[in-house]
Amino acid sequence: MSILKLIEILAILVGAFSGFIEARSKKMDVVGVFIVAFITAFGGGTLRDVLLDIRPLFWVQHQEYAILIFVLSLVAAPLLRTLRKIVSERLIVVADALGLGLFSIAGVSEALNANMPLFIASMMGVITGIFGGVLRDGKPYAMCSFAGCWIYLLMQQVGVDANFSLWSSALFIVMVRLVTWAHDIRLR
Repeated sequence: MSILKLIEILAILVGAFSGFIEARSKKMDVVGVFIVAFITAFGGGTLRDVLLDIRPLFWVQHQEYAILIFVLSLVAAPLLRTLRKIVSERLIVVADALGLGLFSIAGVSEALNANMPLFIASMMGVITGIFGGVLRDGKPYAMCSFAGCWIYLLMQQVGVDANFSLWSSALFIVMVRLVTWAHDIRLR
């Protein structure tokens, strides 16, 4: 399994997890939990694939991930109800930050694989990273994602190891997102 594939799978699972938590906090039923988790996990990648004219869409080609999220949704609702005291806003933010970092770097990498120019690749990373989370709240996802995508692109341009570039750029996005949350930084 390639590092990029591993990052995509982790991003999908983390995105779904943050969707589970958000849906539960809004007291949604199992179907609502699944829909929010699905949109969070696949929204950005779907928009990226549509814009890059990549077919079939990722979640259509890999329906096992959509099925996994559905099955996890059945377990997530009662489990999160039981664990509601430990599921705090902090856990949602950490899950969102991880998803943002992983999705952004997966998106920029996918765009580079589609031979997109650097600026377009960075925007595809931003779109992939932010689209699911932006549907829920207005935090500065885009700026964190944009900066991390450009760090990745610059490291690739100067010949830094691809695996190091992927992981360190994703970690940068996660850390910046957590700092913006901790200090309540908002772009207005």
